[in-house]
Formats: sequence, C-alpha cells, structure tokens
Amino acid sequence: MDKKLLIVDDEAHIRMLIEQTLEDLEDEGVELLFADNGADALRIIQEERPNLVFLDVMMPKMNGMEVCYKVKKELNITDTYIILLTAKGQEVDRQKGLDMGANKYMTKPFDPDEMLSIAEEILNV
Repeated sequence: MDKKLLIVDDEAHIRMLIEQTLEDLEDEGVELLFADNGADALRIIQEERPNLVFLDVMMPKMNGMEVCYKVKKELNITDTYIILLTAKGQEVDRQKGLDMGANKYMTKPFDPDEMLSIAEEILNV
C-alpha cells in the first residue's frame, strides 16, 4: 500500500521547507500532499486518508486544533498520525493539542533531521 503524508501550513515558505525536508521519502514510495488551510486539510484527510499529517495550528478557515479534533474525535479516523506544528511551545498548548487527539506536538522552528526521522519511523520507511 502506498503511504501518504499531508503537509498543512498557511505559509507557503514553511510548506516548502517541510517538503524539502521530507522529499527523500518520495523515493521510498511516499506521496506528499499539501493544504494551506484547515478546511482543505480536513477534506484531504477524509478523501486520501494519509498515514501522517504535519498540521500547523494557526491557520485560516479552521485551525489545526479544530482539524485534529474533527478527525480524531468526530470522524474517529484513528489510523492517521497527526503531528501539530506550532510556534507556541508552552506546556498548556501542548496538552491542549494532545487532548484534541494529536499524536505528537512539535514546536517551530523545528529540526529538519528530527522531522525526517519521526516521519520515517511513523511511515516505517
């Protein structure tokens, strides 16, 4: 089965940075998908069922916390691993993200090597 990874961020340069960080995964058969707002992200998650989502928290239309909650708690999509990305590193924010159903929480600026190694581990590539 092909693996899919969704990158969600409303800032184009951050999507590009993440794509550059993870593009080697395409050689392992991982398809990279992109969204620039929460509403599109939710639609893509429902249609494509990505294995892994790097999801920005602060976005227009629907923030990452809302997307995460809808996916995990309302739609009960449990086989999609969601990592919230945020500039807010406080413990209370991290806990809120985990309460919304996120599997992991990473703060920006993120370490590209760490991001790639987490993706490889989750996608088993």
